[in-house]
Amino acid sequence: MLSTLVTAVKKANLVDSLNSAQGITVFAPANSAFEKIPSNTLDGVLADNDQLTKVLTYHVVAGRLSPDQLAGTHKTLEGQDLTVAGSGTDFTVNGNSSVVCGNVQTENAAVYIVDTVLMPKS
Repeated sequence: MLSTLVTAVKKANLVDSLNSAQGITVFAPANSAFEKIPSNTLDGVLADNDQLTKVLTYHVVAGRLSPDQLAGTHKTLEGQDLTVAGSGTDFTVNGNSSVVCGNVQTENAAVYIVDTVLMPKS
């Protein structure tokens, strides 16, 4: 379900950074989210390490957010804000990406799987 994201994180050399970060929240795009991006656009982002890093770090915020803390505006590791709306088990990110599975706990993160890749403003 997250193999495309894992491949992208490896390609951007972010594995160690993300694994060693303490107390983060990751909005993890499912494979189906990447499939929504035209292949030539996705190939271009994957080939540009700076752009890939910017897109991936836009999916990560500081702090391990529980569902009751999720709604609101959060600064990403990329530097821009993203906005989460909703409550309970029904959340959207930036108004166009739905959380399809939430609050998956890993050793250092709370993970919310989303159905659309989040794109930072350029």
